[in-house]
Amino acid sequence: MDSHKEIHFPKSRIATLDVGEIGRKRHHIRALLEFDVTDARQALKAYRKKTKFKASFTAWLLKTISTTILEFQSSHAYLKTARKAIIFDDIDISITVERSIEGVLVPLPYVVRQTDKKTIREISDEIANAKNQDLSDKQTVLGKKRNEFSIELYYRLPGFMRRFIWKHILLRPGQAKKIMGSVMVTSIGMMGRINGWFIHTSVHPISFGVGSIIKKPVVIGESIEIREILNMTVLIDHDVMDGAPMTRFLVKLAKNIESGSGLGIDNP
Repeated sequence: MDSHKEIHFPKSRIATLDVGEIGRKRHHIRALLEFDVTDARQALKAYRKKTKFKASFTAWLLKTISTTILEFQSSHAYLKTARKAIIFDDIDISITVERSIEGVLVPLPYVVRQTDKKTIREISDEIANAKNQDLSDKQTVLGKKRNEFSIELYYRLPGFMRRFIWKHILLRPGQAKKIMGSVMVTSIGMMGRINGWFIHTSVHPISFGVGSIIKKPVVIGESIEIREILNMTVLIDHDVMDGAPMTRFLVKLAKNIESGSGLGIDNP
């Protein structure tokens, strides 16, 4: 055998593989979008200065997404049967944070609950605290602490049985939301500066793949200006939301993101 080396993944990655396999079969409509966040980032700088709090761009983005979903609640609805969907009042968003598992940093999902009711400051603090949680490899499936015996049993099941479990969970919206929320936001694309989009996979009704912020020439009125552009991929479940309301949702999302929605200091 040629010279090589092996790398070993934590057991928690098994759940990631299962979710990816199930997600490939979802009826998501994919939208590759660009948002001009020049004004929003300036507003965020002003917000930080006035509140003396270094709120993260991600926390503000989660709040803005939540605000938009409140106006288009079917966007985060779980399909229960062919003719019925469940829309939850609260918005729980699953994000990815690097957390320590037995001394090794591993990207794991973490659910920020009730983002529609929390302030930007509260969301920002929660994300920061989540990164400091230390978990055992046997304590987590989708970033949630559970009974070690049941998790070990899950890891030992053959793939088709693990995926059957996930299909079973997704047919029970209440259980699915409790485990993984109803919205997913992954910001892996912000780790570097890539002029493009990454197409992610999700089992959530709606998910957002946040890319890099790149300076690009943009036509403003009759002139060309250099602006800061955020690339984003949005996946929306076509089984619960039709094309017309989907378009209206994306238009409103663009307006809220580009205007720096929620960055006033009345409710920091």
